[in-house]
Amino acid sequence: MDQNSSSKDLVLLDSYHNLVMVRTVIGQMLVWFFICVDMLMLFTFFSKQAFRTNARYILFAHTLMADCLLLLLTDLVVLLIHFRVLIPVSHCIVLCILMGIVVKNTPYTITAMCLERYVAICMPLRHASISTTGRTMAAIAVVWAFSSVRVIIDLIIVSVKAPPGYFAKPTLCRYDIMLVTEWHRLMYITFNQVDFGIIVVILLFCYTKIMLAAQTASGENKQSVSKGRRTLLLHGLQLILCMADLWTPYILAVVQKQSLYWHETIRFLNFIAFTIVSRALSPLIYGLRDKKFCLALKYYMSCKV
Repeated sequence: MDQNSSSKDLVLLDSYHNLVMVRTVIGQMLVWFFICVDMLMLFTFFSKQAFRTNARYILFAHTLMADCLLLLLTDLVVLLIHFRVLIPVSHCIVLCILMGIVVKNTPYTITAMCLERYVAICMPLRHASISTTGRTMAAIAVVWAFSSVRVIIDLIIVSVKAPPGYFAKPTLCRYDIMLVTEWHRLMYITFNQVDFGIIVVILLFCYTKIMLAAQTASGENKQSVSKGRRTLLLHGLQLILCMADLWTPYILAVVQKQSLYWHETIRFLNFIAFTIVSRALSPLIYGLRDKKFCLALKYYMSCKV
C-alpha cells in the first residue's frame, strides 16, 4: 500500500512538473513573439519621416517601447519565481521600481492616445496646432512623471517603515515586498481604484463626444469617425486588461491559502491575459489596422529596404 501511494505521488509530481514546464515554454514563446513584433514595428516607425512627425504614431511607438520593456522585466521576474531563485530585497526593489513605472506608463499613454483621437475627430481644424511633435513629447514626459510619482512614494514608505535587515533578506521577487504595512497596502489599492476611475471617465468622455460627432458626420468623415470609435473601444478593452493586472495579486493571495495548484494556474493565466495579451493589442490597434503603417510594415517585412 505504501509503495502504491508513493508511486502515485511520484506520478502526480512528475505530471505537475511537466505542466509547469509546458506553461513556461508557452509563456516564453508568446513573450518573445510579441517582442519581435514590437521591434519590427519600431523599426518601421523610425524608418519613415512621416511617422516620426505624427503625434499618433509617436504615442504608438512610445507604447511599443514601454510594452517591450515591461515584457522583458516581467518575464525575468516570472523566470526567477519559476526557478525559485531568491534575491536580496534591495535588488528586487530595483526591478519593482522599473516595473511599477512601466506598468503605469501604458494606461496613461493609452489615455493620451484616446485624447489625441478625440481632438482629431471632434476638433479637426485645431488638431494640427494642438498635436504637434513638441507637445506630444511633452505629454510623454508628463506620463513618465505621473508614472514615477506613486513608485517614489512607495519607495519612501518602505525605506522608512521596513524593519532592520529587511533589504538584505532573500526573497522571491514581487511588488508586494514594497508594501510592508497594512495601511500602505490599502493606500496602494485605493490609488489604483482612483487611477482606474479617472481613466474610465476620460475614455467615456472621448467616446461620447465621438459618438455625437458620428451623428453629424457624412461621407469620408463618417468613416473616419466610425474607425475612431472602434479604436476607442479597443483602447477601452486594453485599459481594462492593463488595470486588471494591478488587482490580481490580491486574488492570488486569497487563492494561495486554498490551493497551490489553482494559485499557479491563475498566476499563469494572469501573466498570459493581463501582461501579454493586453500588450499585444497595441500592434493590432495602431499597427495592423492602420493602412499607412501596415503598408510600410509589409514593405520592410518583404526585405525591400
